[in-house]
Amino acid sequence: MKSALISVSDKTGVVDLAKRLTGLGWRIISTGGTSKTLNENGVKTTDISEVTGFPECMDGRVKTLHPKVHGGLLARRSLESHMNQADQLGIDMIDMVVVNLYPFKATLEREGSTHEEIIENIDIGGPSMLRSAAKNYEDVMVVCDPSDYEGILESMEAGEHYDVEKRALLALKVFEHTSHYDALIAAYLQKHTGRTEPGKTVTLTYELQQSLRYGENPHQKAWFLKDAIMSEASMSAFKQLHGKELSFNNLNDLSSAVQMVREFDQPAAIAVKHTNPCGAAVGHDVATAYQLAHDADPTSIYGGIVAVNREIDKETADKMSQTFLEIIAAPSYTEEALEVLTRKKNIRLLTIPTHKAFEDSIDVKKIEGGLLIQDADHKGEVPYRVVTDRIPTDSEIADLMFGWKIVKHVKSNAIVLAKNDATIAVAPGQTSRIWAAENAVRQGGKGVKGSAMASDAFFPFPDVIEAAAAAGITAIVQPGGSVNDKDVIAAANKHGIAMIFTDKRHFKH
Repeated sequence: MKSALISVSDKTGVVDLAKRLTGLGWRIISTGGTSKTLNENGVKTTDISEVTGFPECMDGRVKTLHPKVHGGLLARRSLESHMNQADQLGIDMIDMVVVNLYPFKATLEREGSTHEEIIENIDIGGPSMLRSAAKNYEDVMVVCDPSDYEGILESMEAGEHYDVEKRALLALKVFEHTSHYDALIAAYLQKHTGRTEPGKTVTLTYELQQSLRYGENPHQKAWFLKDAIMSEASMSAFKQLHGKELSFNNLNDLSSAVQMVREFDQPAAIAVKHTNPCGAAVGHDVATAYQLAHDADPTSIYGGIVAVNREIDKETADKMSQTFLEIIAAPSYTEEALEVLTRKKNIRLLTIPTHKAFEDSIDVKKIEGGLLIQDADHKGEVPYRVVTDRIPTDSEIADLMFGWKIVKHVKSNAIVLAKNDATIAVAPGQTSRIWAAENAVRQGGKGVKGSAMASDAFFPFPDVIEAAAAAGITAIVQPGGSVNDKDVIAAANKHGIAMIFTDKRHFKH
């Protein structure tokens, strides 16, 4: 008689599984709550203590960690020495393991869970049985996902052999599952102990949220993986209300837009193209902010992604509907706004908690052969010092701080021009800072005069100051720190430009 060891926290489908296995002549070995559930539903089980000859102990912490369990899982049926030793020791073979683990993640995410409760929901016996069975997958079928029950049962009931290739896929799923489980525990303990530096090894774990339309290009497949322990304020908590499925580029751009709009406490709108802002503004309401962001670059916003940090009302929706936008992201929409926007078939409407604070602790970039990990460049107060003879006016300071919040999200070398709570021009990704400045001036046109300039890094030469003065820019914010700072400051004084240093740069590569 073949034996199946069943011990599950998620009891979805387990009664049907056990009944159908019994109908095929299998013996069911079980533990604790699973055994009780099966017995109550008419499935006869053999308690694990009858197999081990040893009672459960330590409040159930020890019940399956026994040679008669793991010997029955790990014995290689094709090795005569293994089978002889099993006979000598009275170890019966276990042919199937059906295990899913204590709800560690659910306990961790449940409001009010104590540290003791979280630790008690670290499963030890379950992963051990899964790993033993998965290691010996050629002889033992191992199942950790209830969604696999039906396919396995149908195959068995049809008298088909569940071949080794299929068993290997089940084993793969087990090791993916247990490594994810262990990574969650490590992440929790890292937070609990307050350690911020990486250890000697780093395991990052994510969960598949959805397949995407395509990658950066249509010939590339792509998937969206969310943080395994997700904050309710995370961008991953988005819900799509309307429109076709998302692509890799959509989500990449959307992430940039959401990070930028969260820089602002007042109503704000950010339009993004290829992860760079093409228009950004704040206003007394979201409709005003959107109109200012649109007008900052009405050409580039076409086909762009817009994020706002307030509910979208009908007035804002009417304005948005006049331009083709790929995605609109907002905390919520009024019914009237949805009625307006859903008339457009090609627009995607998402709800995202853009009005809530959220800060990733790390920033991860994949490079060939490895990962780069750094602290995230968080939002925060912007201390600065005036380095020129002329002190900037209050309105100039407002423009400088607005531009500084935006430029940190623009690909380097980056220059942002801002005036009256909106961007005038955004110039990203140049290999020379003077080129970025010249591009910004050219893009901004007549609006450049009287604007403030923000630079993500210092000026190596006074040439940017000269270009700014010629265009009528009146104030500049930059990190400082160049060996030529004295010459740069002198050039600003010569032209009557007010300049402040933040002593902090914001490269974005």
